[in-house]
Amino acid sequence: MTGSALNIAMGQIPTMMGNGGSFDTKAATYLVFINFWKYIKYCNLNAVLGLSALILLYSIKFTCNYLAKRYPQREKIFFFINTLRTAFVILLYLFISWLINHNSVTPRTAILGNITRGFHNITVPYIDRNIFNGIAPYIPSVVIVILIEHIAIAKSFGRINNYVINPNQEMIAVGITNIFGPFFGGYPATGSFSRTSIKSKAGVRTPLAGVYSGIVIILAIYLLTPMFHWISQASLAAVIVHAVLDLVISWNTLKQFWNVNPLEFFIFWVGVLVTLFLNIEDGIYVTVLTSCALLLYRIAKAQGQFVGRVQIQQVTVDSNNETCSRTRNLYIPLDRSDGTNPMITPMSPGDGIFIYRIHESFLYPNAAHYTDTMVTQIFRETKTGKVQTNIRPGDRPWNAVATQEDNDVRPRLHALILDFTGVPHIDITGVQTLLDVRKQLDIYADWQVNWHFVGLSNPWMKRALISAGFGSSEHGHTVFSVAHVSDTCNNYENAQLDVPSSSSILVPILDIDRPFFHTDLDEAYQAAVISLFRRTQALDSSELTI
Repeated sequence: MTGSALNIAMGQIPTMMGNGGSFDTKAATYLVFINFWKYIKYCNLNAVLGLSALILLYSIKFTCNYLAKRYPQREKIFFFINTLRTAFVILLYLFISWLINHNSVTPRTAILGNITRGFHNITVPYIDRNIFNGIAPYIPSVVIVILIEHIAIAKSFGRINNYVINPNQEMIAVGITNIFGPFFGGYPATGSFSRTSIKSKAGVRTPLAGVYSGIVIILAIYLLTPMFHWISQASLAAVIVHAVLDLVISWNTLKQFWNVNPLEFFIFWVGVLVTLFLNIEDGIYVTVLTSCALLLYRIAKAQGQFVGRVQIQQVTVDSNNETCSRTRNLYIPLDRSDGTNPMITPMSPGDGIFIYRIHESFLYPNAAHYTDTMVTQIFRETKTGKVQTNIRPGDRPWNAVATQEDNDVRPRLHALILDFTGVPHIDITGVQTLLDVRKQLDIYADWQVNWHFVGLSNPWMKRALISAGFGSSEHGHTVFSVAHVSDTCNNYENAQLDVPSSSSILVPILDIDRPFFHTDLDEAYQAAVISLFRRTQALDSSELTI
């Protein structure tokens, strides 16, 4: 938006100053800027009208803003005066332009001239091949700008007036409008922020206001065209410059961009510079493609985290200012990359148990990246189930460590807990990657590694994992969560107080036949610990038998 505003403003300034006829004002923005100063000596009487109109517009704006803050009880009055400043300036300079030019055979200043009354171009649109070839490069950028601007305006006023818009419905409305517009010789249509703001302040709440606006415009087209003849082009250019300069990004917004994401701040400036040195269309294309590339990179290089356990005290203060506390487990990244207190040291699960948190969808672009990072860390902190020296060289993986000390104190891999709370979707490649890693880890540990899943957000993810053989166990449940359920309305108060009633029953939260699908990390960790204890007991008993 900033680059477009600067481009439009720079294209109108020569018209406002009266030297626009000396060079091409539709060239690149930087060329227009250079040529403007090169031909500054050709400025004429139009500059007086344009500059004075621009100064008057900003004077009214700043004065009304100041008075609205000084006298808040009259804020609405100053708002309407401020919003009507454009109409006032155009009417004022229309009168001035008439005084200057109506007695001259040749106009002393640039004016609009004759404007056809009414709709004279109502017809079936004819698409000329040459015209289509000329506008074809601009169609994608026009569509992008129209849709983004319209939906942004609709959402902004939806938040202000407490209603929710449907973007699909808005796109359909814009599409229908632009289908019928060419039959009347209209330009591509979209939402208008200024007109929408005025209507909102005036109390408009429904789309019916568009009907009244249309009636007024039709009356103006048929009755007021003789007045439009004397409108000064310089003052009209000043109005355009004033309008678009308000769209230039402010310093505070720039700082917000930098604080939110420096990469997007960089993309913003790339788009602005491309717009200034080439054109608006190229600026839109560059920013859209760069943003898409950044999105794909973030998805492909999404970072998972190994998390550990921290025991915390949760303090509750009741209505009598009495406090009670209870201990619960909190799971945070082991590297504390989430910004938690650096003085807190999370406890690693240990004993061959790992908790790995995934933050994005588990898809083809990032599945291998996730699992490579995970497997590398697991290999670093565990030992193999078979000593590699006892394996023939031809059967040993090429990248395996050739020797392994007999006194290696590292544990064997037992269980892997995957936190899928932040995973909205998993595709076929993601499932196949998990299968490959499971096979790899089973060979590495020389027994079956338990895979626990937490936070599966939708049934399709569960279905995908179940089809791959995840979630089940021959040993059944070790830990599972249940909830009190009551079918009577009298137990509502007890339910609010988390007090089980005598008539309530206990039901499992998740499927009872999927013991490795868990409600939270605490449940999954406890299940992994119990299964490790059972596995250790079974190994000890088998060694005693031998």
